[in-house]
Amino acid sequence: MTSALESGRPPQQILDNLWLFPPNRDCRGGSSWWLDLDPEPVLIDCPPLTEASLQALHDLASDRSARILLTSREGHGRLRRLQERLGWPVLVQEQEAYLLPGVQPLETFVDSHITASGLRLLWTPGPTPGSCVVHAPAPMDVLFCGRLLIPVQEGQMAPLRHRRTFHWPRQQLSLQRLRDWIPPESSPALASGAGLGALRGGRLAPFDSWSPAQSDLLPQD
Repeated sequence: MTSALESGRPPQQILDNLWLFPPNRDCRGGSSWWLDLDPEPVLIDCPPLTEASLQALHDLASDRSARILLTSREGHGRLRRLQERLGWPVLVQEQEAYLLPGVQPLETFVDSHITASGLRLLWTPGPTPGSCVVHAPAPMDVLFCGRLLIPVQEGQMAPLRHRRTFHWPRQQLSLQRLRDWIPPESSPALASGAGLGALRGGRLAPFDSWSPAQSDLLPQD
């Protein structure tokens, strides 16, 4: 017998075509985002599995076929149960596809990928083996960085090494590669997949708030 879901809270609209779901306890308080794009809207990482989340996703998708993008295993949450209810295809970097048995349809990419709506994905290993980022080009110009960059204070994000970090030197290389990958004319706002409490009420951080040198100043637990 299927257990009843919590009622939960609906997502908050941040921009005209961007919504933020409440923190997900199943993802250590992580953040999940909805991009309202045509022809294919996308859900980035798994929101709390609640009645409010499911209703919002049905309403936001309307009659369109949406897709779920996962930036790392840290954002999986109760993805299988969510996907069973929605039936949407899931896209994940190939290193972490094995963590999603029974999820269908499940698609993978190796190094980079472009979705039907023009979102650009880049493999950025380090926080986990299959971490990736998602860039929504102009006019939106937002970089969904998963756990590659973490809020550390108001208006600022940085790479953070902790006990769950897969490979810190590879994360540093991924950060260097990411800077080269972002178009020179672009300065995307940063949207993290981690908890956003350190932003003190903020939701996005400016691109120039990220400095690679900050990684040397963070605790190395």
